Amino acid sequence: MAYSLRVSGIVPESIVDGPGIRYAVFVQGCPHRCPGCHNPQTHDFEGGQDMGIGEIAAQIEENPLLTGVTFSGGEPFCQAEALYWLGLKVKAMGKNLIIYTGYTIEQLLVMEKRRSYVGKLLRLADTLIDGPYVESLRDLDLPFRGSSNQRIIDVKEYFSKQGRGEQAERESGALITV
Repeated sequence: MAYSLRVSGIVPESIVDGPGIRYAVFVQGCPHRCPGCHNPQTHDFEGGQDMGIGEIAAQIEENPLLTGVTFSGGEPFCQAEALYWLGLKVKAMGKNLIIYTGYTIEQLLVMEKRRSYVGKLLRLADTLIDGPYVESLRDLDLPFRGSSNQRIIDVKEYFSKQGRGEQAERESGALITV
């Protein structure tokens, strides 16, 4: 099956959407509509354009300088199935994967019970930056986040600790910082 994404935009070489030089995919459509959102043009589910994941993967593969890929938006988990398949291609290239979401990881774990690709995409990520943007908690000094409620989560570490029945450590409002 050929998957496509509804995309608001692509930044082929970003240095602000995670560490290193990253290929950033901004998906179209977001149910959160956070007041003060940095990307309000991504909210409308009917906006943007369709792009095949093969086309996106080819662009990523063409650039040997990329250290990773970032899925942002919009809300990536609204297009979890297509992003999962793109994420598999990204991981096969040896790139790390960061996903920004307005949901918390706890909400995603509930959602995966109804939508399996939410869980599959979540577990494919190396890093999750979770939580809605909250304008009253805006902090320009935070790396890779807009408000202090948002967390940077090392996904593998999170699930490793959950599997052992431990509470994930919180450090500076984040589970694991990069």
